[in-house]
Amino acid sequence: MKGFVMILEIKTFPSEILRKKAEEVTEFNEELHLLLDNMFETMYQAKGIGLAAPQVGVSKRFFVLDDMSGAENKNPMEIINPVFLEKEGEILEEEGCLSIPGEYAYVKRYMNVKVKYQDRFGNEKIIEATDRLSRILQHESDHLDGTLFIDRLPNTKRETIKKHVKKRINQGDYQVNQ
Repeated sequence: MKGFVMILEIKTFPSEILRKKAEEVTEFNEELHLLLDNMFETMYQAKGIGLAAPQVGVSKRFFVLDDMSGAENKNPMEIINPVFLEKEGEILEEEGCLSIPGEYAYVKRYMNVKVKYQDRFGNEKIIEATDRLSRILQHESDHLDGTLFIDRLPNTKRETIKKHVKKRINQGDYQVNQ
């Protein structure tokens, strides 16, 4: 029986699940398929370009993304159990995160990556990505290891963002979803 697609709650910093290393996916079943579908709906509704399972409270190694570069501006991808095979080059661009809404900073990433992963049926695939897609793959994979984009910033910038979030929480301008 196919379930209904729904919008999921996005966990926000400083939720503990965002700091846990996620577990490998071993079952490629209807439950996983429905969760992937729900994550796409949630990501699109939140106007994001990537969403990792820990961000919706599931400590498993997968994420969805859409770099909006495909036909009709949609290019949805499901990345399960990713493993980076190659990383090269360097690029510095601004990033944000659905789990730290309203906060942005320049983050250094690899310009080119090669990633082995599985699709929703467990089939192994390899993707080579550059620029924006490379950045998204790295950002979302970080979530699977309990790493946030702010962890890749110099201490002063990271602490500034943390203080800003704390101030927004105190003012009722930022909702913490545990």
